[in-house]
Amino acid sequence: MSNTYTVVNPATEQAVVEVEMADLAATDAAIARAAEAFPGWRDVAPGEKARLLRRFAQLVDEHVEELAELEVRNSGHTWGNATWEAGNVRDVLNYYSAAPERLTGHQIPVAGGIDVTFHEPLGVVGIIVPWNFPMPIAGWGFAPALAAGNTVVLKPAELTPLTAIRLGELGLEAGLPEGVFTVVPGKGSVVGERFVTHPAVRKVCFTGSTQVGKKIMAGCADQVKRVTLELGGKSANIVFADADLAKAAASAPSAVFDNAGQDCCARSRILVERSAYDEFVSLLEPAVKGIKVLDPSDRTSEMGPLISAGQQATVKGFVDEVDVAFAGSAPQGAGYWFAPTVVLADDPQQRIWREEVFGPVVAVMPFDDEAEAVQLANDTEFGLSGSIFTRDVGRALRVSRAVESGALSVNSHSSVRYWTPFGGFKQSGIGRELGPDAPHSFTDVKNIFISNE
Repeated sequence: MSNTYTVVNPATEQAVVEVEMADLAATDAAIARAAEAFPGWRDVAPGEKARLLRRFAQLVDEHVEELAELEVRNSGHTWGNATWEAGNVRDVLNYYSAAPERLTGHQIPVAGGIDVTFHEPLGVVGIIVPWNFPMPIAGWGFAPALAAGNTVVLKPAELTPLTAIRLGELGLEAGLPEGVFTVVPGKGSVVGERFVTHPAVRKVCFTGSTQVGKKIMAGCADQVKRVTLELGGKSANIVFADADLAKAAASAPSAVFDNAGQDCCARSRILVERSAYDEFVSLLEPAVKGIKVLDPSDRTSEMGPLISAGQQATVKGFVDEVDVAFAGSAPQGAGYWFAPTVVLADDPQQRIWREEVFGPVVAVMPFDDEAEAVQLANDTEFGLSGSIFTRDVGRALRVSRAVESGALSVNSHSSVRYWTPFGGFKQSGIGRELGPDAPHSFTDVKNIFISNE
């Protein structure tokens, strides 16, 4: 360990704790331990792997409030969000604890013998976690990777390492052997880059910006290293005139302002059919102004601060370029606060319409017909999530199939369920996380033919 990082509470700008950052030697040592632990973990009986993962889930459940409190201080998440996030890690571990005993291959009919397939674990998996959802995104990677028989080295974001460190401790307490699940705090340019270049790391999972994801993908190509990328988003919330406008307007703020808009799935573009546009905007305003933006230690808070001064400046830069239609409130003084903000857009080339703001800002634009709604929704390099509000089932199906996005919901803003696949189209990523098939993405298929002659 060569240096430390001061974790800061984004709601107060006060230091929380100093965390040691791994240097290159410490990172290599962690990877070496994971590589050494791999054969033993691979050969643990499926039922025993399942038992250990269930025990891990049980310990997370027993520490939900502790983990949530850490996330409130470290990430500025509201208490409600942080509690859900810790519970999600528990649920994901429980879900994938069933995988070791169900990781079945196939018996394929052939002449002259039998042919069978096996899902073989890859080895060491490097997981790079962002600062916006430190707990869930960590769990979406390490739970299925461990269930498939891999060992994991996990790098939390420099800004938000505390819950990942605690999860690593709980994994050891649950009985996972040393080296099977290791948390390595450090800089992306040191730890993350070493995951990419170290030959013992057989796969890299990265969630973060498209720009960094492209660099990771290019680096992994040198060793033909497997990669899963969950990157940026600029998701559309399409509201047709026949929709329940009151419901659509009431639910729109949570779809973009949850976690202060620091969400790749944020529906930061609202498209409204022109005949319903004025009514929708009039319904949206009180919903936005009613959001309780409070210190997240206040358990009634519905939105907390941005993660850092840098992120606050970035969001402000977007808003300074446009006219604000209306905004909610935010605390004054210390903390990286930004009020929920609505912009009425009329030009699809505007930066605020095209680029990911990653803050509590939403742009609203009218459209004339179904074809234009689809065209505007798809006019982006991203394709992660999105919503469609309509009472017409046929339209819901047509538009859902036409919008180029990986996780869509109709009359809802749901993007993530741990038992359904999640991931993006276009430059929003490669591969899928979650769902029943996630462990397969951490395996290679081995085909064996046995002659009967």
